[in-house]
Amino acid sequence: MELCFVEKLKGQPLWVLVLFGLGSVSLLKFVLVVLNWVYVNFLRPGKDLKKYGSWALVTGSTDGIGKGFAFQLARKGLNLVLVGRNPDKVKDVSDAIQSKYGKVQIKTVVVDFSGDIDEGVKRIKEIIGGLDVGVLINNVGVSYPYARFFHEVDEELSKNLIKVNVEGTTKVTQAVLHGMLQRKKGAIVNIGSGAAIVIPSDPLYAVYAATKAYIDQFSRSLYVEYKKNGIDVQCQVPLYVATKMASIKRSSFFVPSSDGYARTALRWIGHEPRCTPYWPHSLLWGILSLLPDFLIDEGRLRFSLAIRKRGQLKDARKKE
Repeated sequence: MELCFVEKLKGQPLWVLVLFGLGSVSLLKFVLVVLNWVYVNFLRPGKDLKKYGSWALVTGSTDGIGKGFAFQLARKGLNLVLVGRNPDKVKDVSDAIQSKYGKVQIKTVVVDFSGDIDEGVKRIKEIIGGLDVGVLINNVGVSYPYARFFHEVDEELSKNLIKVNVEGTTKVTQAVLHGMLQRKKGAIVNIGSGAAIVIPSDPLYAVYAATKAYIDQFSRSLYVEYKKNGIDVQCQVPLYVATKMASIKRSSFFVPSSDGYARTALRWIGHEPRCTPYWPHSLLWGILSLLPDFLIDEGRLRFSLAIRKRGQLKDARKKE
């Protein structure tokens, strides 16, 4: 059969042979991509995070993905520096982790990233002085209360989006990086968003999406800068996760809980500079990549307009 097939090819015009060759290469490439996807999502083991250091620092640790990371890192035996703006919530999370993982040491830092960031970073530096902080999870972030056009974004919201998402992540990274450089090891994980990477645009969330695009480029550049120093920098790009910020209460197959996301995300630390750890999210990303941009733009706009309408109705009811 194979010989007959080869003989038939020999008698074909050159353009047929070229097309056959290109098709074979494309098929091989597709098979390799699928096999690699299966390996990294289901077979590849996670790294031993303790090799980076015995302490991990998590910003935005009182809710959502940050809280999920804090519990999962404690489960792995890492000591924690928990950073949050609400002292009661930080204490509650600390107590909950301590009761479940009694051997884990925990230090807390109260920082409001929408306030005096420099003072907050100063307190972080004081706490981590002398600690071998090997893992940094930059999770702190804010979004819109609900979708709105750019001209409807007030000055305070715009300022907080840039201050918390961009300035906060940048300054905390710089504060922790110095110790990692001295020890020549470390892992920095910055939480990005599919709003900036997976979809071509995020209408009615323009400033938020732009801040997350900064996080992606910032992470990639640091990955290249410090790879030779033993420091792994990564931008994780989740789609929707059931958190307060996303206004999603229930998890589902395509929308994991914050704990479910963090459990999966831990296995990816130290590998690719950009990743989407929750595998159903990567499936959605693959499907979206097959669609033309104008279709995604139109669908996303309609989706955001519906969120805006619900948000406006909710605001109107509050005023009544």
